[in-house]
Amino acid sequence: MFKHPIISLLNKNYILVLLPRIVLVIFVLLQILGMMLYPGGTIHNSNTLGYSFTENFFSDMGAYAARNSEPNYLSMILFSFSLTIVGITFFFYYLVLPQIFGNNKLNYFLTSIGTLFAFGGSFCLIGTGMTPSDLVLSSHVFFANNIFYCFLMTALFYTVVIFRSKFLKQKYAIGYGIFFLSIFIYVGVLQYGPSANTGQEALIFQVLSQKMIVFVFCCTIFHQTFGLEKVAKLK
Repeated sequence: MFKHPIISLLNKNYILVLLPRIVLVIFVLLQILGMMLYPGGTIHNSNTLGYSFTENFFSDMGAYAARNSEPNYLSMILFSFSLTIVGITFFFYYLVLPQIFGNNKLNYFLTSIGTLFAFGGSFCLIGTGMTPSDLVLSSHVFFANNIFYCFLMTALFYTVVIFRSKFLKQKYAIGYGIFFLSIFIYVGVLQYGPSANTGQEALIFQVLSQKMIVFVFCCTIFHQTFGLEKVAKLK
């Protein structure tokens, strides 16, 4: 399925190394810009000015109106665009990865399953950006949560594959293992952590947890590009 001749024509170095690096930088810059443009307001205080790093979720930037009821068009557009390009990039990234690590039947099977979950996560990234939380909350929560459920499984399968593979040093397998554990812990926070609506401390806990897992996400992909840089050129 992922060894189709058309897929093999894709430039692996560009898709696995250059494109992720470029898109991650763009994503971070757009998030910073979106925070600067966010009018203000949090779940518990609609009178705050601007974006609070500890009290505003990323999703607040993607809302049609800010929590202080002011229009939030610019921040919303940047948020939607950033998640869309990340989702598309991850789709192609994981489309190509089975060609790198699928060097035997078991590895190919594991990478294929991991990639299918990554496709689901990529779709949910785009869906999260396209569903403003203040207009379609249930859809937004569905897509946002399933980003992590899907990539949890992707991280699990690819951790096993990279440990089994001889193409990358073990530090990259350890990195992916940490990625898996981080998502696993965050999924636990989503399932069993305090609701952000219950109080200020719970809100800060949930907001910082979300920012930490996004930071780990970005660092993992960026770190893996260095391991894939030499491998991609040889394939």
